[in-house]
Amino acid sequence: MSLETVAMAYKNPQAKLAVLIDADNTPSSSISMLLTEVAKYGVASVKRAYGDWTTPNLKGWKEVLHEYAILPIQQFRYTTGKNATDSAMIIDAMDLLYTDKLDGFCLVSSDSDFTRLATRLREAGLIVYGFGEKKTPKPFIGACDKFIFTELLQQTEESLPLQPKSSNELKCDTALINLLRKSIETSADDIGWAYLGCVGKNITKQMPEFDARQYGYTKLGELITATQLFDIDERVSDCSPGASIYVRDKRRRLDMEIEEIDE
Repeated sequence: MSLETVAMAYKNPQAKLAVLIDADNTPSSSISMLLTEVAKYGVASVKRAYGDWTTPNLKGWKEVLHEYAILPIQQFRYTTGKNATDSAMIIDAMDLLYTDKLDGFCLVSSDSDFTRLATRLREAGLIVYGFGEKKTPKPFIGACDKFIFTELLQQTEESLPLQPKSSNELKCDTALINLLRKSIETSADDIGWAYLGCVGKNITKQMPEFDARQYGYTKLGELITATQLFDIDERVSDCSPGASIYVRDKRRRLDMEIEEIDE
């Protein structure tokens, strides 16, 4: 299987996904942008939102549920301090796991109670996308294949876009540069070139919450280019309508040039 095929399997627009929303922990204002993001990874075959719809704090959800054809699941709070909504969502997820032919789940919550659920779904061979606020506990983030912060999705045209970080700022971010270099090295061929799609997959394996938008860039390729530390090569193939992007650490090229001079 080629590197391109591996990367496409990770982001499959035809994948059947179940979108399960913890309405108690998710603002209704984020749903439009959230479902747009979900569409990048597959088709939302199941859309359900869980909560006690008799409470005033969920009043704003009514129009959103109708507009996006999200099925509301009523769950009364039988005991103060116990989150019955979480239990209902977990039970439904397990029912869907065994009864529907799904490729993955989108768990929308900032609650760490779904950590074990995410782990169990991945054990069954399904991909898990998490959506939540930046306050989401690390265990839940790490239990997902990929985690998207809803604050990034709420950056609309009306709000101020995140200013892209400069090349110098990116270079000073040691953790970022090490992450990029390690991911490229892991995916690279014998002369150091790595397919960008596989680089992105390797980054997400190490850091599920990684997102180029956190640095002010819409795509990983733009972020890598902005660091000015990597070579970029766009390759056109007869088998693909668009160009495939490959990246290489500039240090690798310099090492090869030195070796050629020595020879």
